[in-house]
Amino acid sequence: MHDSNVLQVDCAILTISDTRTLETDASGMMIKELLEASGHPVLERVLAPDDADEIRLALKRLEEKQISCLISTGGTGISKRDVTFEALFQQIEQEIPGFGELFRMISYQEIGSKAMASRAFAGFTKRDSLFFALPGSKNAVQTGMQNLILPELPHLIAERRKQL
Repeated sequence: MHDSNVLQVDCAILTISDTRTLETDASGMMIKELLEASGHPVLERVLAPDDADEIRLALKRLEEKQISCLISTGGTGISKRDVTFEALFQQIEQEIPGFGELFRMISYQEIGSKAMASRAFAGFTKRDSLFFALPGSKNAVQTGMQNLILPELPHLIAERRKQL
């Protein structure tokens, strides 16, 4: 069901992984399919290894294209290779703390106390893109996309674009 009055938001997907390719990235493909099914065009899909400098560079390249919403998948856990939070949280100018809080709350209902290890976050970058950092698992992506991102994406962009 698509409401023509709802803002369409141009999006890009950044997969962070040492082991996946764009072809084997089921989570990134799921994000793309869910966005497009909701009427949001996906302009780019890129892959970056679990390396802080490479992740920052990939985000910078996407931001330079002035894409309204950037969604990453992968690297939000607590293993030593999970550096998404360290690499990208500092790029957030205005955090949306409720995203991470609600994501962990919903995840807790699904997977129990393991949800505390997720460092999913969201906010607006210094270049004014709406950014969501999701875990790499398909279940986590589905949880974040269907419960939080898709219902609020047009609203968050519209709010950000309001004039004073």
